[in-house]
Amino acid sequence: MSESVLGATLSAGSTTAEGIRCSDAEREQVRVVLYAAAGEGRLTMDEVEERLARIEAARFRHELTGVTADLPGPDRNEPNGWRPILAAAGRNLAADLAVLLGRAPEPAPGRRRLLLALTVLIGLLITAALVVGAVHGFAADGFEPHGIDDGRG
Repeated sequence: MSESVLGATLSAGSTTAEGIRCSDAEREQVRVVLYAAAGEGRLTMDEVEERLARIEAARFRHELTGVTADLPGPDRNEPNGWRPILAAAGRNLAADLAVLLGRAPEPAPGRRRLLLALTVLIGLLITAALVVGAVHGFAADGFEPHGIDDGRG
């Protein structure tokens, strides 16, 4: 791991990283880098397990930096949190609107119509279930009688 993650908390006049004990939060930062590297195929599961054991045994910051020294650090330009999710949703919505307005060709002919038909069908089924529930009512032991006299007396 590069000095950017752990070294960022050190001020210019402080002790070197070798003399400072590591915190649980710093250990978690290193775990995140390891999991990302495993997800990218940079590490095997055996390597990840061995490095996780080294993280737990580490007492000082320099021991943590050694665990990920051969891995790339986090990309500071890449957005994090909800931003990538919202950006992807916005792009998808814009693409869908372009198709619906006829400004872009449909990626797979018929798929959107099928999805729209299924969505409408599911909506109708849910609405019907709610109407039946509202008409009949529900009680703790099942359906509650609605009080309509059937004329039998």
